[in-house]
Amino acid sequence: MDLATPTAKPHDRLAHALSGDMQAVNAMIRERIASEHAPRIPEVTAHLVEAGGKRLRPMLTLAAARLCGYDGPYHIHLAATVEFIHTATLLHDDVVDDSKQRRGRPTANLLWDNTSSVLVGDYLFARSFQVMVETGSLRVLGILSNASATIAEGEVLQLTAARNLETTEETYLRVVRGKTAALFSAATEVGGIIAGAPEPHVAALRAYGDALGIAFQIVDDLLDYGGTAAIGKALGDDLREGKLTLPVIRALAQADAEERAFWSRTIGKGRVEAGDLDRAQAILARHGALESTRQTALDWAERARLSLRALPDHPLSEMLEDLASYVVERIS
Repeated sequence: MDLATPTAKPHDRLAHALSGDMQAVNAMIRERIASEHAPRIPEVTAHLVEAGGKRLRPMLTLAAARLCGYDGPYHIHLAATVEFIHTATLLHDDVVDDSKQRRGRPTANLLWDNTSSVLVGDYLFARSFQVMVETGSLRVLGILSNASATIAEGEVLQLTAARNLETTEETYLRVVRGKTAALFSAATEVGGIIAGAPEPHVAALRAYGDALGIAFQIVDDLLDYGGTAAIGKALGDDLREGKLTLPVIRALAQADAEERAFWSRTIGKGRVEAGDLDRAQAILARHGALESTRQTALDWAERARLSLRALPDHPLSEMLEDLASYVVERIS
């Protein structure tokens, strides 16, 4: 199939349109993860970077810059920066969550150790700041450094909210905005800024990234209860880790005494037994929590699409609009 045709998946069409830029980004990533004195750094990083991820976040930066008419070199730096930040957070997350699988492969902390994953993640954060400084834009530095702090804040908030059955949807959204949407939003915003786009266009790109990131994370949380092993992660991880995600929060709001005791044992106290995932899925379905969460993801995807209406007509903006639909296709 010709990837440029409308029948190709939006992500693939976007990758095709940005293939030249992405080659440059990948080359910069390989160059900047090199370490003369610590060969474990490129080993650990390459294991994750080359694991077949979609590179969605750096492509958002490239697309935002291109559709705003940018023809300079620094969108490559920013896209690499975004991927470094994302990879660093994945390395740290897998240690915190004691994960065993990422993108269908063993995690770095499993293949090496927790210490290596944490320290290589720290190295990538440091590298990201080295690369973003090269753009010479203090505003870009501010946005990406703020996003890095917000991501860490979101992860800590999720940690403190774990196993707390009183977690609200407001807190959940704050976690999602921190751990996921902050980097999506920064990725699109800095693309517009490096291109010198007018402020209404920068604001539209920022809003698009925020809504897209929220939709993306809600879908990911939903698939933890309703997906298949093909998504590259173990089903039921959120249940085992005591994470209060949107489907569970909504089911808890309607739970009877028996159901609340179930959630208290599994999520609240961390005592997950054989068959509990099936029971959790049945409770979520009984209360319509899966369907209502699905609709919320679709609503955020629609917000993302609507935000793009403020941007100039461009083939890339059409692809970004289609991408917002694509991220929720797995639950449609």
